Amino acid sequence: MLGLISRTTVCIHPSVLLNLYKSFIRPNLDHRSSVWNPHYKKDKELLECVQHRFTRSFPNLKGLVYEDRLRQLGLWSLEERQNIADLIELFQVLKGFSATPWSTFFQLNKDSVTRGHSLKLRKTHSHCEVRSQFFSQRVINRWNSLSQEDVDAPSVNAYKGRLDKGHHCQMDIFID
Repeated sequence: MLGLISRTTVCIHPSVLLNLYKSFIRPNLDHRSSVWNPHYKKDKELLECVQHRFTRSFPNLKGLVYEDRLRQLGLWSLEERQNIADLIELFQVLKGFSATPWSTFFQLNKDSVTRGHSLKLRKTHSHCEVRSQFFSQRVINRWNSLSQEDVDAPSVNAYKGRLDKGHHCQMDIFID
């Protein structure tokens, strides 16, 4: 798809190329990232390679490092997008916007109410590495590090806006 866009477009404004990328290519990379979350480095690099190649197609950004090109274009890395998708999915489950009952996968942590927000989740112990990569395990630390203001968002769009604002302030939430 990336090759098709680069072959068929001639001298198009960068914002148009960015919209084409976000409309046709990135949905294929992010499809069901909450379910299929690659945790092996080689799988992540294989998917990230597509975005890496896209960012090199801008002549004015060729001399920059990949992270700087992402920042200039206003894009997030694959890992950041997957972690944000996990947080959005968890928000929908906890707030009742999803058909999945949250009590099936999560338990509220009643022990630590003095710091953080009021919806902290308890992380259960995993005996094997595969279990630690399940959605119900990998998202808890990130969720528990959010502020009360983020957790109290009235809608999914408001929550996404707060995550976007938090992305610019503290990157460590979205990167492992």
